[in-house]
Amino acid sequence: MRKFALIAVVALVASLALSACGKHDDSQQAGQQASQQATKPTDPNDTKAWNAYLGQIVQNNMQGMKADRPYPYLVPAGDSEEAVAGRGRQLSNVQDTVARGVLPGNMLVFAGPDSAKTADLVAEAFKDAKPGSFKDVIILFIGDQADQQRVDDVLKPTGATVRFVAM
Repeated sequence: MRKFALIAVVALVASLALSACGKHDDSQQAGQQASQQATKPTDPNDTKAWNAYLGQIVQNNMQGMKADRPYPYLVPAGDSEEAVAGRGRQLSNVQDTVARGVLPGNMLVFAGPDSAKTADLVAEAFKDAKPGSFKDVIILFIGDQADQQRVDDVLKPTGATVRFVAM
C-alpha cells in the first residue's frame, strides 16, 4: 500500500513539474520549488509526510531513467508487529523482483524513516543477485551516510547504477 502511495506522490510531483514548465520562467520556478520543499518528517509513522518528502527526492534523481515511472519501496520503521510484517512483505517482493530481474532503464528506490532497516532490506534482498543482472538499472538509496557503504557493497556486483541521497 505504501509503495503505491509513494508512486502516486511521484506521479503527482512529476505532473506538477511538467505543467509548470510552460507557465513560469526558470527563476520563478526555482523560487516556487524552494518554497514548496518538504522537510524531513520527524514522525516515522507519518506516511503522508514521508511520501511527500521522499517523492521530491525521487523526482530530483530520475535523470537517466527510461521507464515511465520508478518503483519505490518505502520501508516501514519501528518494531511493531505491523512494521515487522510490512518489512517482511517488502523483502519478499524485492527478492522476487531480484530473482526475475529488472529491465534496463528502470529505477528502484529504497527509502524509509529508519535508514538502517532500509539498508538491511536492500542487503538481504540483493545478497544472492547474479553478477551483472542489474546492468543499466538505477537503484536510488535514500538514507544515512553510515549505511551507504553497506548498500554499495551488496549492489556493486549487480552492475546497477547506484545513487545515494543523504536524508
